[in-house]
This record gives sequence, structure tokens and C-alpha cells, in this order.
Amino acid sequence: MQLLKLVAEQVQVAVPLPFNVRDASGGLLLACGQKLHSQGQLLSLLERGMYADVQELRALQAGQEIPTEAPSLASRWQQAVWSLDVMLKSLSDAEHFLSSCDEVTTELIMLARQDGDVALYQSVRQENQQLRLYGLTHSLHVATLCLMVAQRLGWPEERQRCAVKAALTMNASIIELQGRYAMAGGRLTESQREQIRRHPEDATKRLRAAGTADEEWLAAVAQHHEQPGGRGYPRGLSEVEELARLLRLVDVFMAKISARTQRPAMDIKLAARQTYEMAPGDAMVAALIKEFGMYPPGELLRLTSGELAVVVRRGASLQCPLVMTLVDAQGKACTVPMRRDTSRPEHAVAAVVPDKSLLARVPSERLYGLYGLHGLDALNPLH
Repeated sequence: MQLLKLVAEQVQVAVPLPFNVRDASGGLLLACGQKLHSQGQLLSLLERGMYADVQELRALQAGQEIPTEAPSLASRWQQAVWSLDVMLKSLSDAEHFLSSCDEVTTELIMLARQDGDVALYQSVRQENQQLRLYGLTHSLHVATLCLMVAQRLGWPEERQRCAVKAALTMNASIIELQGRYAMAGGRLTESQREQIRRHPEDATKRLRAAGTADEEWLAAVAQHHEQPGGRGYPRGLSEVEELARLLRLVDVFMAKISARTQRPAMDIKLAARQTYEMAPGDAMVAALIKEFGMYPPGELLRLTSGELAVVVRRGASLQCPLVMTLVDAQGKACTVPMRRDTSRPEHAVAAVVPDKSLLARVPSERLYGLYGLHGLDALNPLH
């Protein structure tokens, strides 16, 4: 496949794409006929690099129809970020917000349930992270993990949906501020600190004005920074609703393992240990830690063979994930990643590799296949 790098003038916002838009390796980002939601999405694609297949462009010029491709699982995760962006911007439109929120919630739940390991990989790796989008991606990852923890706790289906909606909307009033701060860091102004302090109540007011009537959803958003005993904000409540406690738990955990301009992501094991020490014996904490396991998808490992590999699936036991090699025993990059079962002595885990920069050059489609379920699922009887 010969690729041509696209520029801004070759695509238009809100207009169906006349060709497939791809990444530098040819992976599908947007299918022919899909639309860009906003200038922000266009800028994001330009920063990442967007390309078109030269043969498709020639066929288009010749008046031929471009075959439609199904978007990959990774592409659907990327699209979910922009769907969330559109949904949050519709909060002032009571006529459309609730239906938009239902659509985004349904898509996120479908993605997470189609392949839970890919969902965790997205949260751990935060692939192609653009810090100015941190507010959006953070909300999406928190919603995903809230869903997975709620499932593990055995919550009813409707309550799981409520948890996802609350997580997606809890920071509705500070999404842009989160992105700016993630990029620039530094000290917050007094005005910004006050904006953050009141954001749970501001988001709740916006949700009510948009027609939200689910009191559990609203209470979770209003209380997601409160802590039992009155140590939280904005009201210093002594008692906190269960769903709000779940939001805060996952919100804080995801913030710890997410990188910013001025600090790297915290090691997952350290984040898990700190979380456990804050609330030993708590069922929610236990469910969160169990969901990640010892070596969650996205973790980079060195094997006893000398190879470097990335975890792609949680294994049959906590100590034995399934991995794909990125660097061979001689230190050469693997042209084709190889599957390794770390339960075998020759491929056992030797160490966690803190520096994840190697993974930046490896799109998830190379590890999971286009649709996430091909090839690897047969290796893992639990997933």
C-alpha cells in the first residue's frame, strides 16, 4: 500500500469523507463516508499524521466507488473520544443531550465487552496520547474501568450504565482546563482552583438543566470528590453514596497512572499498593486491583529469554500473562511480533520495564489484529 500524507485542506469537518483515512502504517482511522466531528478532531489527526491510499485516490479521480472498510477496534476507541466531545458540548441542548449520552454509553459498553483486555490496554497504554485531550480521554478511561469494576462487583445492568454515564459527565465543566493543565503544568491560579473546587456542583447543575432526572447519576457526579468523614470537597460530606465512591476510586487511580508534561505515569503496582493501603479490605479496591492483575495489558516486560514484550492478555494465572514480543533476545526490533506464553519457563517474566517509550511506535492493531479478537483469544481460556 502506497500512502500519501494528507493536509487540512483535503478533508472537511461535518462532510462525509470521500476516501478512507489511515495512519502511517496503513491502519484505518476513519472509514470512507464517516465525518469529522470538529476542528479539534481534525487538528488531532493532523498531529498524529493522517494518510490516504494512493490507489484509492486514483480510483476516486477515475469516478470509481471506494470500498467501505469496517473500522478497527482501535479506530472505534479513538472515535469514542470524539463522540464524548460532541456529547459534552451538547449539554446546553436538552433536546439532544440525553440521547447522545445513551449512544456514547452504549458504544463504550460494547467496546469494553467485546474485548476487556483491549479496553485495559487502552487505559494503561493511552495510545497516541495527546495531552490537550486529557480531559476527554481521562473521562473515557475512568468510565471504562468503572464499568469493569461494577461488573466484577455484580452490579445490575442498569446500575452499570449509570456508573458509565456518571464517569463520562463528572468533569463536564473542566474538560478544557484539564487538557491545558496536563500540557502546561505549573501552579493553578486562584480562579482555576475555585473552578476545580466547584466543578462537581457545576456539572450537576448542567446535567439537571439538560433533563437528567436520574438521582443516583446526579448524586455520584455531585459527590465524586467527597470522602467519608468529611475530608473531601466541595461540601465536606461525612457520608458518601456508593457510586460516588466508585467514581472517586477509579478517578484517582487513573490520574496516578496517567502521564503529564511535568511528571511520568506512576508504576501500576505502586498505584495499586497505595490504593490498597488507603482502604485495606474494601471490596471496590479489591475488585479494581483484581481487574488489572499483576501484569495488565499494556505493561512492558523483559522475559527470561532476553526479549522485550508487551502484555496483551491477562493469563490463566496472575503471574503468567500472554505477551507479544517487540525486541528479540539480540536487541533487534521484531518486524513481526511473536506470541509468548509466560507460563513457559523459557518465556517467564523477568522484570517490568519502566520506560514505555518503545510502545509509542507500535499500533495496537499489530498486537491484536484489526478487530481485537483474532488470533490471541484461543491462547487464553479465560478471555
